Amino acid sequence: MKNLVIFGLLVFLVGFASPVFAEEIPLISVKTDNSSYNEGDIVVISGNVTTVLQGTPVTMQLFYQGNLIDIGQITVAQDGSYSNTINAGGPLWTNSGDYIIRVLYGEGNIAETTINFLKKSSGSPKTTTFEVNAGTYGTFDVEYSITGGIVKDIKIDSDNYALVVTIEATEKGSILLDIPREGLDAKNQDKSDIEFIVLIDDVQVLYKEDTTIANSRKITINFDKDNSEIQIIGTTVIPEFGAITITILVIGIIITTIVTKNRFQRFI
Repeated sequence: MKNLVIFGLLVFLVGFASPVFAEEIPLISVKTDNSSYNEGDIVVISGNVTTVLQGTPVTMQLFYQGNLIDIGQITVAQDGSYSNTINAGGPLWTNSGDYIIRVLYGEGNIAETTINFLKKSSGSPKTTTFEVNAGTYGTFDVEYSITGGIVKDIKIDSDNYALVVTIEATEKGSILLDIPREGLDAKNQDKSDIEFIVLIDDVQVLYKEDTTIANSRKITINFDKDNSEIQIIGTTVIPEFGAITITILVIGIIITTIVTKNRFQRFI
């Protein structure tokens, strides 16, 4: 009987003490409406507090590489929610990269989230001409402008009917290529223009065609930091290498779609 009483007391004490060891629910949370922003975008910051402290606002701080670049206070609603907007840009948003949003509420209650910021380049990027070696055919020029990196090489891949652009991407950016039709083109059997296949590091991506004229095609391709190779695949290359049929290109598109993952990029 004595043992049963002791056992009962132990069960009671364990049941009474268990809430003490339960995982604590954070008093405050924070999130943004996106994870990546371009300069000039609006950042929506929101979250909730589990216990409303009357008359106590949420303090918001913005950091870049440990440096405080913005601070503000946000009113908390009766239901514990809060929301505020800030502009991604200004004199203290000097570099592209990761920015930390930290919110504080009451004593010692902190939450953080990270956003990626892409700063616009000052002025228009410089247009440069790259002379592409086309073997016995000679050479042809490709004009380009780039932000977020540098072009290291441009060459013809005759096996894949492609123009291969090697870049060194130091941050998210884009490249505008003015591709002469004599060097590379993508045509249907009726000689009408069709889209190129564009791969970045073997992953198919979307691109934007800016201008189509008689002698060249201008396309803009976005890339991410540390990307290194862009392939623009068409149906014809310089006369030395000839052309492929639209059927082969379609097969190539299907295969590419199967073996690669489409990565959709928002144009800057």
